[in-house]
This record gives sequence, C-alpha cells and structure tokens, in this order.
Amino acid sequence: MRVSLPTLGPTPPPATPGQRLAGDLRDTHGRVITDLRLSVTDRCNFRCIYCLEPDVRFLPKQELLHREEYLRIITACRNLGVRTLRLTGGEPTLYPELDDLIADIGRLELDDVAMTTNGWALDADRARDWRRAGLRRLTFSLDTLREDRMREITRSRTTVAAVLKAVASAREAGFPRPKVNMVVMRGTNDDEVADFASLARQEDLDIRFIEFMPLDSAREWGRQVVFTADETRAAIESRWPLEPLDEPNPHSTSVNWRFADDAPGKLGFIAPVSRPFCGACNRLRITAEGKIRPCLFSHDEWDLKPLLRRNEPMARLEHFLIDAAWNKQPGHGIGQDGFQQPERSMSAIGG
Repeated sequence: MRVSLPTLGPTPPPATPGQRLAGDLRDTHGRVITDLRLSVTDRCNFRCIYCLEPDVRFLPKQELLHREEYLRIITACRNLGVRTLRLTGGEPTLYPELDDLIADIGRLELDDVAMTTNGWALDADRARDWRRAGLRRLTFSLDTLREDRMREITRSRTTVAAVLKAVASAREAGFPRPKVNMVVMRGTNDDEVADFASLARQEDLDIRFIEFMPLDSAREWGRQVVFTADETRAAIESRWPLEPLDEPNPHSTSVNWRFADDAPGKLGFIAPVSRPFCGACNRLRITAEGKIRPCLFSHDEWDLKPLLRRNEPMARLEHFLIDAAWNKQPGHGIGQDGFQQPERSMSAIGG
C-alpha cells in the first residue's frame, strides 16, 4: 500500500538514501522544525473540563504504537535536525513502558528531553530514575490551588496536595526549577492567578498561565471564557509589579516575566488565542497511534504506522516526515472566519 500526501507547495528535493537530512524538516513558510511533541498514550486518569468529557472512549490498545516504533520515530526526527523532545499524552505515566522508553531516549544525542504530567504517579525514587536515564525537565499540570475546585476541574479523586508533592519530588530528584502549567478559564479559576504567582514566589517555581484553547472534547469553548494573558498579568501586577525577561529562545511560546522585587520564581504567559505565535512555530506533533499533525489545530493527519509496521527503511520514514512537515499550515486561525475546531481533543493530540 502506498501512502500519499496532499501537496500544498513544491516538494523539497530528494536526498540520497542514508544521507543526513539535518535542517530539511521545514515547511513552505520557511519555518524549520527542531522540536518534536510525541504522545505516548491517549489515555488519562483525569477528565479535565477543558479537555475530556467524562465518558470519553480511548483508542483500542492495539492501535497504539510500540515502544520500538516510538524510538524509530524519534531517531528519524533527530536525523532530520530535531534537537528537543517533549513526551506527552494523555497522561504519559499511564504508558506501561515509559521508564524503558525514557532510558532508550537517553541514549540518543538530543539537546533536551522533557515531559508534561499531572503528577499522580510520581515519587522521588521514580523521578531520580528518570533524571539518571536522561530526562532533563518536568512540567506539571495544575489548574487550581483549592481542593474542592480541583475535583470539579479534573473530575477525579486527585488532590492539590498530591500534585505539589510530586513537584517537590522532582526538585528533590535534581530536576531544575519545575514548571507548572495553569489553564486559566474565566468564571472557573481566573480568581486564582495571583495565588499561583504567590506560589511561584514561595516555592521558586516557573508558573505558566495558558489561555483556554478550543481543544475540549465537549466543544463548549467560546471567546467569552478566554481570560487573556493581558488580563492575567494585570491581575498579578495589582499585587506585585513584574519586569519582562529577555527571551533567548525565539521559538518560545511563553512571554516570561520576573518579580520586580527580586523574589524567587518566574511567570510565563502563553497567549495562543489573543496573541498567536504561529510565525515562530518550530514544532511537529505525533499522536500515540502514529499520526503526524504539523499543527496543533490541523484537520489533516499523515499516518506513519503503515510504514513502521512494514519496517520500512529509516530513509523512507525520513522522507515521509519531510513531506508531512512541508504541509504545515501558516497558523491556527482562531478568531478568523471559517475557523473550525479540530475533531480531536488535546488528550488525543498530545500537548
């Protein structure tokens, strides 16, 4: 079976089989892909209101990729110039071979390997094992500091205390300043943004405030529930003045600030809705069943699994990735006429 791709522009020149293709993972808009977001499972033990409905149906396990296939994808992307990797889900700690996969990845020559987790399955021993195996950074999802609201948002039995304990375990294991992601929703948790800033000051954390995006499976997103990054910063600055930090990474999705009084901690504001940053995007996403999504809001996907299951040569995987990346759309188009929310939720796509 041949796998064909739709074409949005001229195809990049072919490479000689076995040739290193560093820098050839690019799109028609001049953006070079150096960052891979790889989902290792679509499953999650939370049902967060901005992501999953309570009765969500996950993919059959036989449709998900095997560990060796994830490793082949990462290797192919590394050969094409990808330097940074983030493991995502669903909730990646639900992937049964996660520890072995992290050890496999640690043997590759990548500049940075990070993972986003809800923290439910992390203790100091496991964090130390990940750190020794080559995981460089951990980011935690936490959207409230109130226990009653935690149950309402996650629709689970987890607790704020459990997530904060996981954050402490990461620090104990030697990870650098942990990051905590808060999705801010008007009328749900926007009254807590200053409390999260206070947590950053007290615990020397990197708190990132993320605008609510149209990626919920309930499809209830609307602009009226978006609490913008400017509103978030203003709410914090009513209590503590902030100063902008220099941005050494032009591809960063976060605009970062520090406390003007030199208190510990750092705050980042991610504004995909009110201030899109698509022009500097250097990311490629691959789902847990091997679908390439050049953009988080793509409606088109390209399936790597047939090539992996046929054990196609590495050069064939590389050319397929090159063609898929070439079709990366210029931007997500949120707020523009004709914008359509993707069918998949964030859990199925991988953040």
